Amino acid sequence: MGSFRGVDYMHLDSLLTDEERLVRQSVRDFVDAEIIPVIKDCYNQGRFPSQIVSKMGHMGFFGANLKGYGCAEMSNVEYGLLMQELERGDSGVRSFCSVQGALVMYPILTYGSDEQKQKWLPRLQSGEAIGCFGLTEPGFGSNPAGMQTTARKVGSEWTINGEKTWITNGGVSQVALVWARTDEGVRGFLIETGTPGYTIRDIHGKLSMRASVTSSLSIEECKVPESAMLPLAKGLKAPLSCLTQARYGIGWGVLGAAMDCFETARQYTILRKQFDDKPIASHQLVQDKLAWMVTEITKAQLLALHTGRLKDQGKLEPAHVSMLKRNNVGMALECARLSRDLLGANGIMDEYPIMRHMCNLETVKTYEGTDHIHTLVIGERVTGVPAYK
Repeated sequence: MGSFRGVDYMHLDSLLTDEERLVRQSVRDFVDAEIIPVIKDCYNQGRFPSQIVSKMGHMGFFGANLKGYGCAEMSNVEYGLLMQELERGDSGVRSFCSVQGALVMYPILTYGSDEQKQKWLPRLQSGEAIGCFGLTEPGFGSNPAGMQTTARKVGSEWTINGEKTWITNGGVSQVALVWARTDEGVRGFLIETGTPGYTIRDIHGKLSMRASVTSSLSIEECKVPESAMLPLAKGLKAPLSCLTQARYGIGWGVLGAAMDCFETARQYTILRKQFDDKPIASHQLVQDKLAWMVTEITKAQLLALHTGRLKDQGKLEPAHVSMLKRNNVGMALECARLSRDLLGANGIMDEYPIMRHMCNLETVKTYEGTDHIHTLVIGERVTGVPAYK
């Protein structure tokens, strides 16, 4: 199919700066060279393409919109375009990068001590170290306030007990940011792999996000020093603020998956001949699906770009991010389904990326705030009435 040219029905490139277009093209070239050639096999074999980690670090992908410690210091729009292009490659690759930056580096930078920042941020930025974020538990996903993991102070140490699950990057991480309930509220702790009482078990049998490592963390009488606690992270607002950063990246990332599905279907329908040797793109029902997809992609691009501009201006609110994530993931998933339909039986073949994107997007719709939870966030914003219970 050749190199990816993007989807720009409404000349939205005119709204981007030269620097933003350059970032997008650099990541696009990286995805074409490093991810597209291997991702089909990685997905089929259920493995993450670990060979790209150091290259991603060298390119400045990790913590790209953070400042200092070797980070690329991109604008939030540039960071969004980075997420978009990575997810065009695969949701698992974007998720790897998103967790590393938004859920591990961001909280260390925002809530960590100088010692924690100096120890971890340069290593995480380069890809020398990989981190994971331990919030979700077997019994509590959408309701983190029900957290059962505990940490109690014993002398100069903290003893942590609990279990976390559905943890992206868990099995390949050198450090986990684990959230636990203490006598002084919810606090975050950095637990290094190999600490006694801390064990990791990868989750197998996934039919989605197969090119991503997902794990469960078991924490039993795990002792960490006082210096492992993030000193400024107090209460649930801290981990939720991290999730807002990650959801912003998701809202951009899924555009890449949607565009890849649309462009695959568009080209296929032009080349596929049926009924008097005409391309199926000449049929009204086919054009109806293509028209719907390119319209919804365009609307989602505008939503992502505006949220990026708001974030760069310091005006973006968590409820705004809920609309971005909810709308754009739903749009991308429907684009994948329509694209599969247009390819007919070929749509389920791994020769094409559509079914892989579709399966991945089913997970993206659920994690880091389900579609239902974001609906209620928006509902509370417009009515002033919370309806979570």
